[in-house]
Amino acid sequence: MSKSLIVGVDIGGTTIKIALLSETGDILAKSKIPTPVKDGEDVIIGDMVQAIWALLAQHGFTREHVYGIGIGVPGPVEPTQGVVLRAVNVGLRDTPLKAKTEALTGLPVSIENDANAAALGEMWCGSGRGTANLIAITLGTGVGGGIIIDGHVVHGVKGVGGEVGHVTVNPEGPLCNCGKKGCMETYGSATAIITGIEKAAQNGKSPLLASILQEKGYLSAKDAFDAAAQGDLASIEVIDTAGFYIGLGLSHLGNLLNPGKIVIGGGVSSAGEELFKRIRASFDQYTFPIAAECCEILPATLGNDAGVIGAAWLVYNSQKSVPTVS
Repeated sequence: MSKSLIVGVDIGGTTIKIALLSETGDILAKSKIPTPVKDGEDVIIGDMVQAIWALLAQHGFTREHVYGIGIGVPGPVEPTQGVVLRAVNVGLRDTPLKAKTEALTGLPVSIENDANAAALGEMWCGSGRGTANLIAITLGTGVGGGIIIDGHVVHGVKGVGGEVGHVTVNPEGPLCNCGKKGCMETYGSATAIITGIEKAAQNGKSPLLASILQEKGYLSAKDAFDAAAQGDLASIEVIDTAGFYIGLGLSHLGNLLNPGKIVIGGGVSSAGEELFKRIRASFDQYTFPIAAECCEILPATLGNDAGVIGAAWLVYNSQKSVPTVS
């Protein structure tokens, strides 16, 4: 029987996303199940495998159709042995995810950090197509990232290469959850933007934000951009600060790595050009001119599918030679 499918999996703290993909990265079918975090690693892996079998059967496929399984998981990973070193939100620690999944499925399995998987997805099928030198960041509750150089993910010694959100952009800045001060995450995440506009609403700097807060009971990052579009000076200041420090942090990476593209996803990126023009201005100001000129900064295009597509790339890349890109 001809093998024609790749299974891509994205394990998150809330859900496990599963997709069946073609050799060209097209999603043919997908599903998701709750992540049974409290039940331990064996239940998580077992439920994931059962969901894979169910999705295959639902669409008339069997294990014999599948090349292999790629899995993205939050936290540092030792990719060669496929061990999840520590995934706090999922409750995995020193988990031999590759070995256990292969034992249950009889299929080859590849493991990668979820942010790295998303970066690979964008390189293969998204905004990163056409370059093998790519930085992908996600602006959400925190700031995640993945770095690809010459078509290969940068892992580092302990699997924490590409922690873009923890590049220091202001040594005197706010305390980050990682324990350092002034990380990019403390300025460019949705959490940071919301903190900024909440302060403005509460200290009288923005009557508009105060009225939104009173009406809804909470503020979102979107409220900052909507208020800025109405000329709210406090919101503009928060967005200016976020864009400046994101661009500054990315400039360090631009100078060191000379990427062809920087792809930005996550909820905050949906603000569009109002954010991107600020990031580009700061990036251009602090990046070595030649490195800035050859680097595009683009919105990600794959959304929530980036992780499963990138996980599938791991299998594709193990079966095929890497496509020629420049």
